[in-house]
Amino acid sequence: MSQEDYKHSDITRKIIGAAMQVHKVLGSGFQEVIYQRALAIELTKRGIAFAREVDMPIFYDNQQIGTRRVDFLVEDKVMVELKALTKLEDVHLAQAINYLEAYRLEVGLLLNFGAKSLEPRRVINSKIMQTSSA
Repeated sequence: MSQEDYKHSDITRKIIGAAMQVHKVLGSGFQEVIYQRALAIELTKRGIAFAREVDMPIFYDNQQIGTRRVDFLVEDKVMVELKALTKLEDVHLAQAINYLEAYRLEVGLLLNFGAKSLEPRRVINSKIMQTSSA
């Protein structure tokens, strides 16, 4: 499967492009909130529809049990979580996947601005992907 075949790859490609521009200008070493503000400016400049710091419901057994604030929800389809760490760990990827499952979204991006180069990671909610492709 090529990258073009991934669900919402057109949106994720645009988000990663905007994030790369932010990282190119700011580099690493800032707090997460600085990258969040800069990415909001860059997404707006590029005409990409998003909501920032959205309270998303968390479900268990089809019942809402709380909320969690997502950094960005882009075009109501792609969750974007930002990190500013020297190195992403497996726990960060697991957390992003758990958020997708809790939010009932299919696709997300985990963007790490803390490394020397931007580290974009695409995350998939395989539970939804399996049921929607069946």
